[in-house]
Amino acid sequence: MKLSINKSRSLWWTVSSAIILSGIISMVISWQTPGIKAPLRPSLDFIGGTRLQFERDCTKPGNCDKPIDIAAVREVAKEQGIGDSSIQVAGENGVTIRTKDLNVDQRSKLQNALSEKIGVFDPQKNQIDSVGPTLGAELFRSGLLALVVSFIGITVYMSFRFQLDYAIFAIIALFHDILITTGMFSIFGLVFGTEVDSLFIVALLTITGFSVNDTVVIYDRIRETVKTNPNRPINDIVDDAVNQTLARSINTTLTVLLTLFAIFFFGGETLHNFALALIIGFTMGAYSSIFIASTLLAWWRDRTGSSTPTATTEPMDA
Repeated sequence: MKLSINKSRSLWWTVSSAIILSGIISMVISWQTPGIKAPLRPSLDFIGGTRLQFERDCTKPGNCDKPIDIAAVREVAKEQGIGDSSIQVAGENGVTIRTKDLNVDQRSKLQNALSEKIGVFDPQKNQIDSVGPTLGAELFRSGLLALVVSFIGITVYMSFRFQLDYAIFAIIALFHDILITTGMFSIFGLVFGTEVDSLFIVALLTITGFSVNDTVVIYDRIRETVKTNPNRPINDIVDDAVNQTLARSINTTLTVLLTLFAIFFFGGETLHNFALALIIGFTMGAYSSIFIASTLLAWWRDRTGSSTPTATTEPMDA
């Protein structure tokens, strides 16, 4: 079966625009939400404070017979002067509280009060993390700087290796992947309370590398066909390039996704959101390379009537 992606490029662009718009709306709502006040729900890594995770000791008779009452936890938090904290039930017998900086005495009082309300906690499974706001701000700035540098580097490389319009549409495809991934996490933050941490920045950087690799493979095939058949319609050239690399793109993405799903389900709580971000980003990366970057290039070359080959050296095996 041969795909004619340029015949339906308006459909691909509409689908992507709808998903991106939904994410932007979610980020605006998230920014206006008092408990978040940011496009994405930030974790302790970025805003600083104390995160406490308690889990009940189910070896004690009757300690885990009843589910955790989130209202009771909030009542205890108010009594301890931290009523504005972010509180979530973790699993069936755990509770996670993200709040302002607490000293040792305040933590002990909070833990004892919660134990009286919802049950005795297992000291071996309790976790307490504390991050200063200065470190959180530094992590945020470093992450943004890394993303900006990677985009600049990709633009320079693509312009040198291909042409400027190739680079521009490759960057648009990367923005497409990043916006959809961040938009989905904004929605998850509003609906499920999903937080983004420093690993989310790492995931975004990984997504840019994976996505541009797929795009380079397709663009390299387009460039070589243009060199050998400069008078051929650009839409046909792009369709052929996509079809010739389609199996490679699908196989590469699927094998990576199998590993990511294994990490998502069995990698533990720490890697859960990291794997989810990569799953979304890699899927969108394969989609954008095939349906966004390629069709935008075909549309531009068809509109400007420019399909002249570039003066480059041997083709690159990406």
